[in-house]
Amino acid sequence: MKTVKIISLLFVLAGMNFSCAGQSDQNQNTRVKKADDVQVYYFHNERRCATCKAVESESKEAVEELYGDKVTFYAYNLEETEGEQKAEELGVSGQTLLIVGGDTRVDLTNEAFMNARNNPEKLKQILKEKIDPMIN
Repeated sequence: MKTVKIISLLFVLAGMNFSCAGQSDQNQNTRVKKADDVQVYYFHNERRCATCKAVESESKEAVEELYGDKVTFYAYNLEETEGEQKAEELGVSGQTLLIVGGDTRVDLTNEAFMNARNNPEKLKQILKEKIDPMIN
């Protein structure tokens, strides 16, 4: 009986190891191409918490401060027709902070929600790290 438990535990641990190893980080871009036009999109719902509002305001402020007219920031409500259409065009299904430059797409949703309220300077730094290679 003890052997069965040990073997079962080993199978569970091995399964967990292989399932996690197969996942890739969506934020890693092996090739970042320079783009003539870079946009930052923030998609949100009608009802928003303080963090959702902070993601929009901090991202918009950072993009405007760092890039002026070189990079455009757009915010879309997913519950409005225009937001639904743009989300469908970009393949977005929920709240998302997305950088698009040419063929390059960088999803910063997780980083934005982790840092917008408590560490906005880090969010600004991450935006800069991802956008600079696209425009320089």
